[in-house]
Amino acid sequence: MSLIEHSTTPPSRAAKKPETPALPTIGARQAARRSVIVRSAAAVLGLTVVTAIILAAQQPGTGLTPQGAVTLTVFVLAVWLWIFTSIDDTYVALGAATVLVLTGTMDTGALFSTLGEETIWLLLAAFVIAAGVRASGLANRGAAFIITGAATPRQLAHLATLALVVTTFAVPSTSGRAALALPVFLALRQSLAGRPTLIKTLAILFPSVILLSAVGSFLGAGAHLITSQILETATGKGFDFATWLLLGLPLALVASHLCAEIVLRMFTTASERSRRLHVSAAELEEHSDTPVTGPLTVAETRAALLLGAVVILWCTEPLHGLHPALVALIGALIAASPSYGSVDLAKGLKSVPWSLLLFMAATLALGNALVNTGAADWLASGALEPIRSLGAAAAPLFVVLVVLLSTFAHLVIQSRSARSAVLIPIVIALSPAVGVEPMAAAFASTAAAGFCHTLTSSAKPVAMFASVEGVDTYTAKDLLRLSTILAPTNVALVLIFSFLIWPLLGLPLFP
Repeated sequence: MSLIEHSTTPPSRAAKKPETPALPTIGARQAARRSVIVRSAAAVLGLTVVTAIILAAQQPGTGLTPQGAVTLTVFVLAVWLWIFTSIDDTYVALGAATVLVLTGTMDTGALFSTLGEETIWLLLAAFVIAAGVRASGLANRGAAFIITGAATPRQLAHLATLALVVTTFAVPSTSGRAALALPVFLALRQSLAGRPTLIKTLAILFPSVILLSAVGSFLGAGAHLITSQILETATGKGFDFATWLLLGLPLALVASHLCAEIVLRMFTTASERSRRLHVSAAELEEHSDTPVTGPLTVAETRAALLLGAVVILWCTEPLHGLHPALVALIGALIAASPSYGSVDLAKGLKSVPWSLLLFMAATLALGNALVNTGAADWLASGALEPIRSLGAAAAPLFVVLVVLLSTFAHLVIQSRSARSAVLIPIVIALSPAVGVEPMAAAFASTAAAGFCHTLTSSAKPVAMFASVEGVDTYTAKDLLRLSTILAPTNVALVLIFSFLIWPLLGLPLFP
């Protein structure tokens, strides 16, 4: 039944007087004035940066080529549009890439070939597999199996966290996982009626864990694929599924469960946490369109076998030599096959976020242009002198600055993929000069960028759970409170893993 009940009361036949438009309040006028001031200041700053780039390109010996200057100018304009306008991110990225082609800075083939990159095909096929898993009902059953074992709010929070971490391997992208988790949350809301504090806590917990746990899988976010592809362009070596799993999953587990504990302590009282609860599988099934009790159906069994086989093949790529994109494509064909699959291919393809794939392709082209035209190296050389003056402290301080900048970049650039396209080429160019391994710095930057909880507009999962109709979830103030604790905690975790854990797992920070 729809959460929205439509009124059946007939409209009044009395003639209605035209409503007088409401005048803007003093607060609205002040906010509009501040917005104009901020945009004007940003426009002046942008023009100043563009002018500086053009002047630098005209000076001999600066090392900035005309192609590099054009790339930087277009890139600065794209970032400005991402930050200060409501124009669709994908539109901006495609427009910027088109300008680079029209100015001769980038070949036509370099732009269109990004759509044929293995990472794009990998993500496309993974979405079809995920559609099959959702259609089979396996995801809902797995969530119900884990969550119904909870007897206390703390157990419920940590079991739900574990379930969300597992979905990192079943559904690509954080928004896709949020869409999968939302019905489970709504079913839990029905089971926990009368406990609004706990419902609010879960509403905050679900998107928070979805964002932090994404680092556990190579397919957890499009930014991971962009990072790997830019690394491969610049250094000839990127990440594979198994390597990312080995490095990212420990951080995902620690960060997610630590987040669960922080959210519990911030938004529930001791008495609420001590109250017993019982989440019944039968109650969850009432609000699910697929069964969550009884033996596995044929479709669920097939989906589980397929998903397990695909993940195993991804992790054992060195043994069989099949590219992950090819494995994903085979899996997608099986998931949509008439005799075995649980979803029609046309329906599976409709679930693919084509805007995201186009955005990834365009940002990949922009990131590659920064590397290939020497623009990233020129930016890096300009930042080297003050860093080198720090002597032996330069390398560790550089890592700290990268993690801090990547963590708080979501305040100005909302798209996770766009943040990687902006930061990763510069991080890769700077790293060798200060004595830091580029792959390690890029991974730390991408992991830190997983924090984007401060504003409802910072990430799609946060926005989705903030506007659940009929449910009192959380406010902007709640997110700010959470960020004051979670942001420094996440920074500390990424730094601990960068300096202590990842070197033991084969990713040294210093060569």
